[in-house]
Amino acid sequence: MMYWLMKNVLLGPLLRTLFRPKVEGADHIPATGGVVLASNHLAVADSFFLPLVVSRRVTFLAKREYFTGSGLKGRLKKWFFLGVGQVPIDRSSGAAAQAALDTGVRLLTEGSMLGIYPEGTRSPDGRLYKGKTGLARMVLQSRVPVVPVAMVGTDQVNPIGSKMWRLRPIRIKIGEPLDFSRYDGLAGDRFVERSITDEIMYALMELSGQEYVDVYAAKVKEDLDKANLPPDAVDKVMPRRAADVETGRVPETRAG
Repeated sequence: MMYWLMKNVLLGPLLRTLFRPKVEGADHIPATGGVVLASNHLAVADSFFLPLVVSRRVTFLAKREYFTGSGLKGRLKKWFFLGVGQVPIDRSSGAAAQAALDTGVRLLTEGSMLGIYPEGTRSPDGRLYKGKTGLARMVLQSRVPVVPVAMVGTDQVNPIGSKMWRLRPIRIKIGEPLDFSRYDGLAGDRFVERSITDEIMYALMELSGQEYVDVYAAKVKEDLDKANLPPDAVDKVMPRRAADVETGRVPETRAG
């Protein structure tokens, strides 16, 4: 009920009126059954606009800290994130990460549509970063298709560090479902999981037009924090990037 109110009465109409997001390929999303929407991640705004343009409910796995604040502000944040379809997970340890994967598999096998950002965090500079294999593990265990989604322009609406959103055009490009049934029974094989992840990232690169960087975004952000550098100084903590661009490096697709 809360999700319906946020999407159709409270937040949804306002976002549609102000930003008029354009969507391509909405018919690629299966009408029923478990499915993963695998999206690039440019801004916090992604989690607002993606559910807005699809008819089915989208559930996101969100870090637990969004739901544990104190006082009135904390309660309002918890209410808001629950209202936009986010489920709290703990990512503080290996056991917690496994619990998060188990939650995702459960939701998918129950027929839910799960929104996932394979990069694991927002892009620090608008490029597409290496995908994490947890998504592939969930897909193998739940045996559901993956629909790639490219968010375009949300980083201009909601730049990193901005407190106010800007009126900019937004496009959401939804690709054809990716079927990984050929890998049934191979959950836990790290080479298969990497192949699936790279295939998803390649699809996202083609949809979004982003430059691909074969490094985890979380590692880049960690290096920026250690060096006390701003996001626009990414190249200073990625000395190999020039060589990657020169050779046209893209996600490998080891699919057989």
